[in-house]
Amino acid sequence: MKKGVKIVTIGGGSSYTPELIEGFIKRHHELPVSELWLVDIEVGKEKLEIVGAMAKRMIRAAGIDCEVRLTLDRREALIDADFVTTQFRVGQLDARIKDETIPLRYDMIGQETNGAGGMLKAFRTIPVVLEIVEDMKELCPQAWLINFTNPAGMVTEAVLRYGEWEKVIGLCNVPIIAVKNEAAVLEMDEEALFFKFAGINHLHWHRVYGQTGDDLTEVLIDKLYGPDAKPEKLVENIKEMRFLQEQIAQLKMLPCPYHRYYYMTDSMLREEQEEAQKEGTRGEVVKRLEESLFELYKDPNLNYKPQELEKRGGAYYSDAACEIINSIYNNKGTKMVVNTRNRGAISDLPYDSAIEVTSIITSHGAEPVQFGKFPPAQRGLLQIMKAMEELTVEAAITGDYATALQAFILNPLVTSGDTAKAVLDEMLEAHRDYLPQFFK
Repeated sequence: MKKGVKIVTIGGGSSYTPELIEGFIKRHHELPVSELWLVDIEVGKEKLEIVGAMAKRMIRAAGIDCEVRLTLDRREALIDADFVTTQFRVGQLDARIKDETIPLRYDMIGQETNGAGGMLKAFRTIPVVLEIVEDMKELCPQAWLINFTNPAGMVTEAVLRYGEWEKVIGLCNVPIIAVKNEAAVLEMDEEALFFKFAGINHLHWHRVYGQTGDDLTEVLIDKLYGPDAKPEKLVENIKEMRFLQEQIAQLKMLPCPYHRYYYMTDSMLREEQEEAQKEGTRGEVVKRLEESLFELYKDPNLNYKPQELEKRGGAYYSDAACEIINSIYNNKGTKMVVNTRNRGAISDLPYDSAIEVTSIITSHGAEPVQFGKFPPAQRGLLQIMKAMEELTVEAAITGDYATALQAFILNPLVTSGDTAKAVLDEMLEAHRDYLPQFFK
């Protein structure tokens, strides 16, 4: 009989935590979580206490034997953990708002994981994740790190390459939402379809196959992007901008919603600038939404995940994290799309780099499904973006300004030359408190 499982969630005061609790509750018959530690920092103490009290109510209402502990002491929590999940945001939502507003002033995409904003988020986040890994090496060397802190792909790359920690899986909710939406469009059960994803985080493509091996990808392209298609709304933080049908048809693969930033940059930029004038950036919208969510969470009678959480934009993240843990713990062989080491699955990318790919999750982690080579249209963008990621990760760790500038210039969403330098300088200064490596 396996012992009870100890899970530590860093960023435990997140508004996503109730979904995480719900995920553990519904799997308790096969994933016996006996200890759940919710960890945060001093600035997040109030949110931690609010969401922690709600977590305890949810556990009590479910009638399961699980102790929920709240702490600001990460090292205390990590001792003998079996799994560590990360869902934090360095600098909180105010940092996200800067990531969005500063690039927009330079007529660049302002987005939390793409373009200049995503790179600054990586600069702030990666050093903290690597500190967590060092603590894990000392306090829970057998534990798995399940990361859904963005940018998930670059975080996974940093942990594998610089943290030298193999027991890591990165997670994104975008493929999960695509699977659910496309199965509904085909009017088929998800289980009757095989989805083959490959690429990097927020820049993947996929094909879809039926039970008899028939390729349904082009059928889906016509249904989703043809002349009679209805606008899709897969991800809360991305506008419903219609792809060019001819271009997607030529790909013969289904794009990720984030491809709009690369395939339709001008239209997306105009839309972002207009929205920022009307409602504020997405970060400002989310900040207001979070305030209302935490007012809900304060209700002493609320002991379940409220429907309003779905508007937050991270649907299925936490539930997917629970399923990864469940599949590792029980050696289930669940098929999931995750961030893991390439190991030759995509022959166009370095063997040891992090990729986002359909994988089989077993007790020894993620086994990526072999994909092979991409056609030129996908391969060109993918290789540029992976090179940009490698430079960004290196800059995040070393604090080397020239490496950061090189990454900015390489990114297709950042205007090159003097403008790239100007936006980099302004963003580094705006986030100075969270970037000690750049201001030694």
